[in-house]
Amino acid sequence: MAVMKFTKKSYTELVKIVGRDRVSIEKEDLACYAFDAKEKADLPSAVVMPESAGEVAQILKLANEQEFYVIPRGAGTGLTGGAAPVMGGLVMAMAKFNRILEIDTDNLIAVVEPGVITGNFHREVEKVGLFYPPDPASSDFSTLGGNLAECAGGPRAVKYGVTRDYVLGLEAVLPTGEIIKTGVRTAKGVAGYDLTRLLVGSEGTLGVFTKATLKLLPLPEGQATMSAVFSSIDHAAESVSAIIRNNIIPRTIEFLDNASIRCAASCRDIGVPLDADAMLIIDVDGKGTVAETEIARIVEILQDNHVTDIRTAKTREEADELWAARKLISPGLHRFGPNKLNEDIVVPRSKIPDMIRRVQEISQKINIPIICFGHAGDGNIHVNIMYDKKDKQLIEKTEKAIEEIFEFTIHLGGTITGEHGVGTTKSSYLSMEIGAMELGLMKKIKHLFDPKGILNPGKIFV
Repeated sequence: MAVMKFTKKSYTELVKIVGRDRVSIEKEDLACYAFDAKEKADLPSAVVMPESAGEVAQILKLANEQEFYVIPRGAGTGLTGGAAPVMGGLVMAMAKFNRILEIDTDNLIAVVEPGVITGNFHREVEKVGLFYPPDPASSDFSTLGGNLAECAGGPRAVKYGVTRDYVLGLEAVLPTGEIIKTGVRTAKGVAGYDLTRLLVGSEGTLGVFTKATLKLLPLPEGQATMSAVFSSIDHAAESVSAIIRNNIIPRTIEFLDNASIRCAASCRDIGVPLDADAMLIIDVDGKGTVAETEIARIVEILQDNHVTDIRTAKTREEADELWAARKLISPGLHRFGPNKLNEDIVVPRSKIPDMIRRVQEISQKINIPIICFGHAGDGNIHVNIMYDKKDKQLIEKTEKAIEEIFEFTIHLGGTITGEHGVGTTKSSYLSMEIGAMELGLMKKIKHLFDPKGILNPGKIFV
């Protein structure tokens, strides 16, 4: 790839497009955009905040003419380096695109700009009795545009699916500066290739989102919460399968391994024995008394699957207390190491015990804590390897551990990333999962959309 540079002339032309107040080359401003939630990358050459699709188009046309890189950015909450510059260039911060343009209660759709905070969108649609299911852990901070770029998931994916399942159409600007509109506003639409699904999950490499039409659902009337503790991860996994075999699809089924339980308990008493091998936290929802009926049925199923303790919440406060075990893991992680590598592998539900045992073996072999928790309903395991990045030997051990974990994940029929994306951190492992022919097709698509390679370089492909 040819070296591309943002020059003084580029800055002058950029000021003509957006004005001096929405572009900066000051180092203190640039430093704020040199990283995402993963880690620091390169300092960008400049930062720009466009306010319209037209401005985005002009900027990308300028980038093609003068040959400098452009890195689209939402809130920077990504965990794989997707929004961080790795070759300098211009960061395009989409914070000004922060409007909910329409909530259509007759057709159950919304039209939004990409800079809308996901949690704010949740609250606004719920005010009118509607529901947007995708719920990444970062929803109080992440933007809808970032969620679209990564095809974000979350705990509710087991019942409701992930971001791509709720995107009906897009307005986007191609790397060459053309504005395109994809998809529909209707429940059905199969005219031509599905460009909407191609763009969702493309990690800011094929286009810049400027508008999205999203599908909504009626807000569930009732919700119930319970927790269950097991002496064996196998019993926990079999219980998850048994629940689904009995035609119950919970809103969420979160699991904690023993290391996660101890991690949460290091912050405060969570009422779970430290020798417990696994814990499930389960939410169900539905109309009328459906939630209460299903939670009672789940209790019966668990009692036939070697559960050692069951707690059901009678109030919202009690539900929050049950969820405390899950929410305390992240604050407790750094008691086991100053730094972490957070991977988001997915395996078939029935293979969770095999995966957890393999991770435990690797942890013991390298003598580094590895804490696993995640979404049991869809097999999405968050593997947190705790280490000290100042120790070069530990870094080498963790890199080897990740490779072994990915290899075993693929062996079990899984994937190396369920919701975080590839970015820069997983690009060297992508060929483990995707064949040479398929990777070649993807690279050809990237070149077709972005012939000069100006948009979000260094991401996904090595």
